[in-house]
Amino acid sequence: MTGHSKNVHPAMVLFALAVGAFAIGTTEFASMSLLPFFARDLGIDAPTAGHAISAYALGVVAGAPVIAAFAARLPRRNLLIGLMAMFALGNALSALSPTYHWLLLFRFLSGLPHGAYFGVAALVAASLVPMEKRTLAIAKVMSGLTVATVIGVPAANWMGQALGWRSGFFVVAALAVATVTLVAIYAPRDAGDPRASPMRELSALGKSQVWLTLLTGAIGFGGLFAVYTYVASTMIEVTHVPETYVPVVLIIFGVGMTLGNLVAAWLADRNQSRTVIGVLLWSAASLALFPFMAGNVWTLGLIVFMIGIGGGLGTPLQARLMDVAGDAQTLAAALHHSAFNVANAIGPWLGGLSIAAGYGLVSTGWIGSALALGGLAVFLVAIALEERRPALAPAPAE
Repeated sequence: MTGHSKNVHPAMVLFALAVGAFAIGTTEFASMSLLPFFARDLGIDAPTAGHAISAYALGVVAGAPVIAAFAARLPRRNLLIGLMAMFALGNALSALSPTYHWLLLFRFLSGLPHGAYFGVAALVAASLVPMEKRTLAIAKVMSGLTVATVIGVPAANWMGQALGWRSGFFVVAALAVATVTLVAIYAPRDAGDPRASPMRELSALGKSQVWLTLLTGAIGFGGLFAVYTYVASTMIEVTHVPETYVPVVLIIFGVGMTLGNLVAAWLADRNQSRTVIGVLLWSAASLALFPFMAGNVWTLGLIVFMIGIGGGLGTPLQARLMDVAGDAQTLAAALHHSAFNVANAIGPWLGGLSIAAGYGLVSTGWIGSALALGGLAVFLVAIALEERRPALAPAPAE
């Protein structure tokens, strides 16, 4: 446990950080479901509108390392407030976009603080609890993102239909402002790290274990996105159910992801490596079953829930990055979310290639399973290399 002042309430700090994660999760996933509405309103086709989602992901990938490297010496509380204020502004401007090109710019700006926010929030969460409860503390922050897939995304989609797509982005901006307020009230005041520098943070990029952990996430997580992206189309064209069933199945996915996040974190605090291996094997198996279970709405619901549980991979990998990064904690923690967004690009792209090649919508399950096994292969290489060297000392809680 770190030496924060006695008036810091860890549960309230974790709640404040989770509200920010909820806001980010809502905008990241809901943008996909709001796409038909803003495409129609701005007079563009769906593939062109999809570039707005790519622009956000590009902002995440670009913003995470740059902000983390150059802002590492700032007090973490102040940095979290600044990042969420920037996120609020980006989403408010997205809601006010007069044209498609302005929307592209504002989605990119909205994505910039995403990775750095999660990275710094993970470090703050880990610093509040004893070492053996660290992964679960990070999972409680990340649960904001997974709960967003259960509540925030369907709510934003409903608002998009009832009040127009702009309302969805306004709600996210309001949630971000609420996060700024909560963090300002509850987050521990810290002096920052005067020894931090861009060069010290960038030293993480010289560590093979950092790259292998990031690669495990970028490949292994891609499998989940390969199926998730096309699940609505699969339900309509393969399972032959009404469109009204789609939000229900997406909620089932979100419940699985929320459960997987908490269970995997609890297990990772006991054995991190075995947990990562177990989650990747679970994902590979459940994704491989998807083609056989997509034809019936009941079996589809079950397999989507099982695939969602595989979303528990993120938190153990986040904790591992903090272990292997040495002094470059902020950058490594933020880069995890760049890797997550690379997975969000790779999975749908490979799934799309398989569908375009004529293998059908359910073939995304095979692609996803192969990606999970690819992530597992990378992680096993990381473990083998680690065992050939002296054991890595875990980074001290700050």
